[in-house]
Amino acid sequence: MPRERILIVEDEEDIRELVRYNLAKEQYQVAVAATAEEARRAVEAAPPELIVLDLMLPDQDGLDFCRRLKAQPATAGIPIVMLTAKGEEADIVAGLEMGADDYVTKPFSPRVLLARIRAVLRRDREPAAGEAPLRVGELTIHLGRHEVLAAGEPAALTATEFRVLLVLARRPGWVFTRGQIAGEIHGDDVVTDRAIDVQIVGLRKKLGAAGRQIETIRGVGYRLRE
Repeated sequence: MPRERILIVEDEEDIRELVRYNLAKEQYQVAVAATAEEARRAVEAAPPELIVLDLMLPDQDGLDFCRRLKAQPATAGIPIVMLTAKGEEADIVAGLEMGADDYVTKPFSPRVLLARIRAVLRRDREPAAGEAPLRVGELTIHLGRHEVLAAGEPAALTATEFRVLLVLARRPGWVFTRGQIAGEIHGDDVVTDRAIDVQIVGLRKKLGAAGRQIETIRGVGYRLRE
């Protein structure tokens, strides 16, 4: 049975074919695009469940393309895994700040990319519908709906931001290191401390006044105040 539809946006043919082959082998439905314009048409024709996005495109900067997708209600919820040859922390942080869900640096192992894609798709799926909402202070987290209310108002979080908040909310008052948070949401510790900090900054901003419940414990990490 075919799995989720994934759009690969990559201008290098060898890399595009490598990713396409490995995804197709895992029974994913795969579409490909070599430019941002081709990707826009592909998204409009059949919105994918996830986009693998190269940051170095010939007709438009990948970060700008990511920002435009996240700014439109129809495409804001599509998870994005970035591919970057730069490997610079600043580029990774910029992508995460624009709403990307994860990143893989070139050169990369197809197995690592597949693992990251599976993790993002797994986080984006609805948890068990019968699980009761979590309530911590002014925050209410509906797992089945993948919805967060801050002081009664909905907060539009990315899949990764939702997962970070869920890690903290399941053990309010408990201090998590950045490495522990990365391990919970990505299954490894490859994510930089700065990348986790970016997710926390984004969460606080989107949660408004309720964002004050996320406390920084200097020299250790973060906790959600009980």
